[in-house]
Amino acid sequence: MGDGDNRHISRDSLFILADLRLAGQPVDYRVKVRNLSSGGMMAEGDVPVGRGDAICVSLRKVGWVDGSVAWVQGNRFGVAFVREIDVTQARAPLPAQPDPDEAFRRKLLSGVPQMSSGPVRKVI
Repeated sequence: MGDGDNRHISRDSLFILADLRLAGQPVDYRVKVRNLSSGGMMAEGDVPVGRGDAICVSLRKVGWVDGSVAWVQGNRFGVAFVREIDVTQARAPLPAQPDPDEAFRRKLLSGVPQMSSGPVRKVI
């Protein structure tokens, strides 16, 4: 796409973490995704990228997506995806994780007899 070709695409501001890989390098970088659209994203992170670099980014619930760096400004950079993605997948909340403390309490109390719901007795 040209420099201004994708400016009409709706972008959503958000904050998710993603793994990014530069083409030909085995190292993954952790980046913050600040804006996301079906055709690209703006990321922030200490990644040695330059305009035109081929990258691959792992977006939660979407998977690995190929793209190229469209622009760089400081530690922020834009990525144009090779194929469009479904943004609603990436924005969907992750399933709730079970509370480990609650599981521990249930296990701890599983051997304790339950209190009777009958009348209260006075013990002398």
